[in-house]
Amino acid sequence: MGLVTDQTALVTGGAAGIGRATALTFAVEGAKVVVSDVDDKGGAETVAKIEKAGGTAMYVSADVSKPDAVKTLIAKAVAAYGKIDCAVNNAGIEGKIMPFTDQPEDNFDAIIGVNLKGTYLCLQAEIAEMLKSGGGTIVNLASIAGLIGFPGLSPYVASKHGVIGLTKNAALEYAKEGIRVNAVCPGGIDTRMLDSLADQATSGAQSSAEMMNPLHPMGRIGTPQEVANLIVWLCSARAAFITGTAIPIDGGYVAQ
Repeated sequence: MGLVTDQTALVTGGAAGIGRATALTFAVEGAKVVVSDVDDKGGAETVAKIEKAGGTAMYVSADVSKPDAVKTLIAKAVAAYGKIDCAVNNAGIEGKIMPFTDQPEDNFDAIIGVNLKGTYLCLQAEIAEMLKSGGGTIVNLASIAGLIGFPGLSPYVASKHGVIGLTKNAALEYAKEGIRVNAVCPGGIDTRMLDSLADQATSGAQSSAEMMNPLHPMGRIGTPQEVANLIVWLCSARAAFITGTAIPIDGGYVAQ
């Protein structure tokens, strides 16, 4: 018996990295999975991996910064599997590393649009659907950048602080309706996003591991699977009394 047997799970940003690992873990733990992304090839590959392992999954292309796209995503998920028990709002972008006063408005708008507005739109649609079926669980992907600052990443930091704020408010408003809402705050994780940030920060001179390993007290960056394990656990009955919290998974980074 898996942690989420016979449940339906929605994972945005499921084409790679943490999203893909989370989708695969949901399937291993017994859920039917709806994978969403704007990377159609990557999303299809995630579904193929789930099906190859004997799981059930479908892919829906959706830009979470667009209200109509989010509504269509939720409608397709419900049409296919009847309801949404678990939702993981993982879609996100990192943007450009630049000093605060040099950050272009279009970079700010793009990051806030996907990371914060996208989470907001998904939360609205997911909660509305969960209210119909008697409850559910939601995990939002924040970041340690939602807990502390990172010079050069002001729009990203603002977006992730906002995600934690949305998480707390949604959790408080719907706690009595059987809906739990939490956030996870990864530190450096071995993903394409971290590779992109390392390339920008070091002009390609260092890999993400070389740049970030020494900054974490455990001496290494994390893996997508380690984050996925936490997310799926939070969506399970084993975390039944946890809501409205933002949990670092960072090898001790923010404890310094």
